[in-house]
Amino acid sequence: MSDAASEIARLRAALAASEARAKAAESELAQARAVVSTSEAMIKHLRLEIAKLRREQYGHSSERRARLIDQMELQLEELEAAATEDEIAAEKVAKTTSVAGFERRRPARKPFPEHLPRERVVIAAPTACSCCGSDRIVRMGEDITETLEVVPRQWKVIQTVREKFTCRQCEKISQPPAPFHPTPRGWAGPNLLAMILFEKFGQHQPLNRQAERYAREGVEISLSTIADQVGACTAALEPIHALIRAHVLGAERLHGDDTTVPLLAKGGTKTARLWTYVRDDRPFGGGAPPAALFHFSRDREMTHPNRHLAGWQGVLQADAYGGYNDLYRGDRDPGPVQSALCWSHARRKFFELADIKENARKKKPAHDISPVALEAVKKIDAIFNIERQISGLDAYSRLESRQRLARPLVEDMNDWMRAEQGTMSKHNPVAKAIAYMFKTDRWDAFTRFLEDGRVCLTNNAAERALRGVALGRKSWLFAGSERGGDRAAFMYSLIVTAKMNNLDPQAWLADVLARLPNATVSRVPDLLPWNWQPSERQRAA
Repeated sequence: MSDAASEIARLRAALAASEARAKAAESELAQARAVVSTSEAMIKHLRLEIAKLRREQYGHSSERRARLIDQMELQLEELEAAATEDEIAAEKVAKTTSVAGFERRRPARKPFPEHLPRERVVIAAPTACSCCGSDRIVRMGEDITETLEVVPRQWKVIQTVREKFTCRQCEKISQPPAPFHPTPRGWAGPNLLAMILFEKFGQHQPLNRQAERYAREGVEISLSTIADQVGACTAALEPIHALIRAHVLGAERLHGDDTTVPLLAKGGTKTARLWTYVRDDRPFGGGAPPAALFHFSRDREMTHPNRHLAGWQGVLQADAYGGYNDLYRGDRDPGPVQSALCWSHARRKFFELADIKENARKKKPAHDISPVALEAVKKIDAIFNIERQISGLDAYSRLESRQRLARPLVEDMNDWMRAEQGTMSKHNPVAKAIAYMFKTDRWDAFTRFLEDGRVCLTNNAAERALRGVALGRKSWLFAGSERGGDRAAFMYSLIVTAKMNNLDPQAWLADVLARLPNATVSRVPDLLPWNWQPSERQRAA
């Protein structure tokens, strides 16, 4: 019996040891998973930061970089969530074992902004010592833990009171005059109006969704009532828009581009267009503030650019769209517009044929990757590298650097492309990409930047102005009418111009709507984005 008992005791000890080892292994596995998840999240975060820094320093070095950054941000969100889940699982396992828990290293959090109000929540102090029970305790300090919280938006009704007085002598009634309001009937304040406008045109939230959200917050405003105020604000802001339009068309060089906009029509939608013309003199050190002008049209006929730029003469940076050709005619009144074509558009055609990663993703064979297109991309990138070094210099310095550094590269590329073109069929995709640059006087327009220091190598300024429209199409789906498209173009001109001048568009619109009713004609230019100074009321807000 003693031998059997000792054997049972030995087996029990061995089982306990095995269970302990299993628990330790499980804890170590959970910690390893947490370490791997955290490392993956950290690597993805660092890659994302590197990509953003490279983009800020070098601009659009590839057509896929912006798309890759968006994808990396989505992946980072998933990795961060997975790392947190694995960390919590490791902590739970560590509580049941003697193995030390995994501690995830997090980046240092920035302190909360000083301007935020602080609300002190004091936990009741003990009345006796937790050790001996004595009541002879003295306060010696405090520890503060800050938690960021949000209070739902607050609505309020402002009552403007005008007292009446009567004269005991003549019995005439006196009363202060009614204040001017941003819009007729004056039921909406300037901050509410600015919020409606910016959410619709800046954040791409249709009015019906705004009305639904306001109703959930306890303030029911009908869709037609909100839409009425949008129209009233458009009329009120017309003086500001007119000055921005005059400023844009006063430039000697403009960026032009357009994008598709779905327009509601019978049986569905039709493809309309939103055009933009951007004045941005910052690349060549110009002193004029940047601004953007938008137009809407039902189609893409060439009559629209002719109407938009009637009477204007200068250098137009755009793509090779044939609708601009009437502007370049020698007999145009008041004179021909000079064309400066975009090298990003030309590079894109070669890049699509030389995108090794994209071809690998689509599992295309290696011979589908064109070595000629790859070489063209390298040659164009060398020209872009020179442009990045001279960005922001004055026009004379830019021209001198281009003549010295870029012209030899451009001439070499010209000779190389013509030689390669002669060895290819005209149906070859690479030959078509080369023909895009040589078709009917286009090479002169592509090399315009070598003769004028003000000209940019790309038309990215106009594409940046249209970026919000492209993002917003998924939200507002279509323009309800041609008048609605014109109104959208009107408001985009104001909002994009405010952003280009580093202003908060909503704050600027609120202050402008509050001050416009009392502003004289001579004071309206003070409200333009590049002249605007916040009022005392705006600074207080």
